[in-house]
Amino acid sequence: MGDLVHTLPALTDAARAIPDIRFDWVVDESFAEVPAWHPRVERVFPSAFRRWNKNWLRSLKSGEPQQFLKQLRRRKYDRIIDVQGEFKSALAALLARGPRRGYDSRAAHEWGAHLLYQKHFFVPKGIHSIQRMRQLLSQVLDYEYDPDQVDYGLEQSVVGPPPLNLPQPYLVFVHSTSWPSKVWPEHYWQTLTERAIAAGFTVVLPWGDEAERHRSIKIAAQQKDAVVLPQLSISEKASIIARAQATVGLDTGLSHIAAAFAVPSVTLYGATDPLLVGATGKHQVHLASEFECIKCHEKNCSYEKPAAFKPACFIELTPEKVWQTLQELLTTKTDWALTEKALARV
Repeated sequence: MGDLVHTLPALTDAARAIPDIRFDWVVDESFAEVPAWHPRVERVFPSAFRRWNKNWLRSLKSGEPQQFLKQLRRRKYDRIIDVQGEFKSALAALLARGPRRGYDSRAAHEWGAHLLYQKHFFVPKGIHSIQRMRQLLSQVLDYEYDPDQVDYGLEQSVVGPPPLNLPQPYLVFVHSTSWPSKVWPEHYWQTLTERAIAAGFTVVLPWGDEAERHRSIKIAAQQKDAVVLPQLSISEKASIIARAQATVGLDTGLSHIAAAFAVPSVTLYGATDPLLVGATGKHQVHLASEFECIKCHEKNCSYEKPAAFKPACFIELTPEKVWQTLQELLTTKTDWALTEKALARV
């Protein structure tokens, strides 16, 4: 989901340079809500390559792949751009009708994906994901943009009103993530929750799967001002996040959604590199570990020396340090807002 959010500023750049441009977007069915948030996206084609790949015969009998292909090929496009550079996304580009564009062999995420494009573009790998996609679209569509201005093109209204009323002010703690190596320890979340509630905040805990729901319940245990959300859609979670006082989260999709809506956020990094994938936008703070094996980019912690817990790179990112950083962020954000109001009066 983070990759989808990272693509949005590139669409905004293109819309500024080419006022009448419109996009259709092929996306995994799990995250099909996200592209539709951007005002220049007309159609979203949910794909189920992962699910279909588990049993192609059953999938073909269901008719889903055939229907997907029929919808995808209904229109001929001026450009088909693969911003992911993976085999799966390159295959989707190949199935659509129109001239295909993408990264060259040095820039593609998975080598060989570039063979399915008709024209290739070089974008350095050692820069942030957002800037990679912005560079690619600007080269393919031949326009200039300001790399220092990041605009996701989103308004709160695109995700609708919150699905439930929450006591104000509230913080959202995003503890769910797909990699075990990015999970901040449960007892740290419990301590941080106690600190936040003692300071007068309600703590809101979203979750995705059953294991994350159980973790939410444990974090909220015996805390009357901690709210474990019910099962919600991505847009419903985004609606709650967009109206939060702030968030604390991990390197995961919901944290990038917070950044896209300019919600003050402290995001914790250990196994991944914030310079490449960090939550980007106004009021975003990256709290990165200085442990010896940070930025390993491994899904599971492989640290072999004695450690209090794993992932070991989070040991030094204590609840006290996170809470202090969050307080400083909220103070800075308040000062910034007051200054902005004063300037508006002038």
